[in-house]
Amino acid sequence: MNAGGVIFGVIAFPMALILGLVLAVTSLGAPAGACTPSAGTVDGVTIPADATVGGFGREQLLNAAAITNAAAAAKLPAAAQALGVQAAIGESSLVNLNYGDQAMNPDGSTADSIGLFQQQSSWGTAAQRLDPSTAAVLFFQRLAAVPNWETLDPSIAISSVQINADPYHYTQYRAIAVAITSYLATLSPGAGGSDGCRVSGNAVVLAQGLVVAMENGSLTLLEPRYASQITNMANGTATADCTIDVSVLQTITLVLNHFPRVGVSDLNRKCAGDNLGTLAHWAKGGGNAVDFYSLNGAALDGATPDNLALLDLLSAVVPAGTRAGQANCRPVRTWQNITQIADSCNHQHIDFLFTDGPLNVSS
Repeated sequence: MNAGGVIFGVIAFPMALILGLVLAVTSLGAPAGACTPSAGTVDGVTIPADATVGGFGREQLLNAAAITNAAAAAKLPAAAQALGVQAAIGESSLVNLNYGDQAMNPDGSTADSIGLFQQQSSWGTAAQRLDPSTAAVLFFQRLAAVPNWETLDPSIAISSVQINADPYHYTQYRAIAVAITSYLATLSPGAGGSDGCRVSGNAVVLAQGLVVAMENGSLTLLEPRYASQITNMANGTATADCTIDVSVLQTITLVLNHFPRVGVSDLNRKCAGDNLGTLAHWAKGGGNAVDFYSLNGAALDGATPDNLALLDLLSAVVPAGTRAGQANCRPVRTWQNITQIADSCNHQHIDFLFTDGPLNVSS
């Protein structure tokens, strides 16, 4: 049962400070209500037998669907769905356990926790706690009673319900929980809406927010020349061959909304005088691609759990024809709207060279 902290940075742009901080709030330790996709109501039969999201298979995704459906039935906002899934990952890895960890309660008694949420007998009968839908209802009833739960850090909000000894325990499961709800949204007719998940479609505003992220340390650019490209976009001083496509800026912003720390290694190589590597980095004026080299401080290789969670997240919002590299670095998988290409196994490449529109996240 556990959570994260919020870090804010101040930059020199008077107008950008307010606009950028709006984006920065959704990065490090983003509030529970920030950028959470709605899964709607999901019919379990639509989850394919071979479905997998970040290493979680069909049975676990069925349990996640029971959780998101319970939130939808209670008419709770999309933010609650992601919190419920995040809590269950932290408690049981989305496996409906008929046993607990035998932890010691504050009064000295042994915990009799069971189920997806590891709920004790004070929550309900064993049958209720072992029924995924009922257990989720019990969780959401208590979540709704937490004052201002949507403004809290997600892990703090969850721990206010679960009462974990470490309130930050659940932070590590945030990205995969959002990726799972994003995946479930693709199976739910009329779903895909979100709470606080919109990002600007204005390149200057997006770049200003990314400068804030660089200042507060949540976004790291491997080379100063690429950091300068973002700064020039934010200042409105980028020259013709040194721009960054709005879809790339939206992608980096969206990834920052879900991962506390993000590392980018490559942007516009035409601007940098470098035509090596994937075509999208330098063709058509450059700036149509981004390479992520790390998430949460861990290196990417095209197949890490965070790497797969990133692709799961993007697949629901990128335009058809978006390309993702590293197909040769992981087991065969498919993602909606994404065409996979081979690339070196030391980063995750995303490009929009062959698409016509921004991400489906514009405000």
